[in-house]
Amino acid sequence: MRASQLVDLLTGKLAFASYFDPSFQSAIPEAQFKTISASLIAQYGQPVAVEKATPTSGGSGTVLLRFAKGVATILLDVGTSGDQRVTGLRVTGFAVADDNYDRIAAEIAALPGQTGFLVAELNDTDIHPVAAANTDRQFAIGSTFKLYILDELAAQVAAGKRRWSDVVPLSHFSFSSAGTANWPADTPVTLQTLANWMISVSDNGATDTLIHLLGREAIEARMRSAGHSDPSRNVPFLTTVEAFALKGNNFNDLRAEFIKGDDTAQRKLIDGNRDRLTLANVDGVSFTAGPRFIDSLEWFASPNDIARLMVDLRARGSKTLLEAMAINNGVGPVAAADWSYLGYKGGSENGVLSMSLLGRRKSDSKWFVVTASWNNPDTNVDTGPLIGLVTRLLALAAHDRHAAPASGTLPATRRP
Repeated sequence: MRASQLVDLLTGKLAFASYFDPSFQSAIPEAQFKTISASLIAQYGQPVAVEKATPTSGGSGTVLLRFAKGVATILLDVGTSGDQRVTGLRVTGFAVADDNYDRIAAEIAALPGQTGFLVAELNDTDIHPVAAANTDRQFAIGSTFKLYILDELAAQVAAGKRRWSDVVPLSHFSFSSAGTANWPADTPVTLQTLANWMISVSDNGATDTLIHLLGREAIEARMRSAGHSDPSRNVPFLTTVEAFALKGNNFNDLRAEFIKGDDTAQRKLIDGNRDRLTLANVDGVSFTAGPRFIDSLEWFASPNDIARLMVDLRARGSKTLLEAMAINNGVGPVAAADWSYLGYKGGSENGVLSMSLLGRRKSDSKWFVVTASWNNPDTNVDTGPLIGLVTRLLALAAHDRHAAPASGTLPATRRP
């Protein structure tokens, strides 16, 4: 019944409050839902009909909803209360009729702000682009930078310096931490737990604990060895607390000094103010308006840099590393069905959205990277359009055997 009402819901013929459970309404207010719906309709046309509704368990199921320009896959959860209102609705992918890379590239380019993407086949020594745009441009990537930390952690484990099972104290706390918020200081956790938190839910407390444990300079060296084309953009390698603090209004003086400084001056500023750049001094109110210095105070990488990093991560041969990346594949089970492995890390903040996937194709076991970044220093960016576009890129990579490769082959030099 709830699946059959989706068309009326999205076209405004069915009241939001009568369809969604109060728990959903609290998480996603009606105004936000209408904005998301309008974005979907603008991109894919009017919703037409439900093609298929397949129960999975209890009150949950997968719905294929046809729009004028394609078919959306929607995960739907219906509550157990008497009125059986919907407690969860998530669009996990779009299949567009006669889709192709050129069409998607044009839609990505039309997003307001700056964009870049890369779809490429990977092997141990080369990256073979299939579709791409602005692959050498440095973009703010938000939490995608955490893959460099994961890479260094795996390298230290491989070198025998650490073990995934090592127990360490949860030593550093940060702003916007989904996993470790309000945990007691020095709670003992394993390195594998920290890695899983950092990648799957982008926990910032786990991230900063690992940065301090592994060493800022060691992660910077790993970033260079993984082939980052402009490592100075991320030196010194900021903790999340340092970045949040410097972006806020409490540190207007330090921020200006940091932005104009070279690597040495910036490192000196960070080291000299370690007692001030703490969670207690993060001005969370500053992040309620719009983008904050995303072109000068962030973590940066190009699509090609991300591809090189994915080569490095895969070449580690670490089952634990790959499992951490696969906990949250970013696109849901339907979009992942054509991949025997799919790992993901995304990043977002006001004006910044980044999505990067490493996948092994089921049909022939070839490895691919799909990565895209969208920056807009003037206004916030909506997650819906890029998620849909990246999901379509992933679908093409899974099925297209005849796409003409983009020009050139990118070396994927990996150092110890």
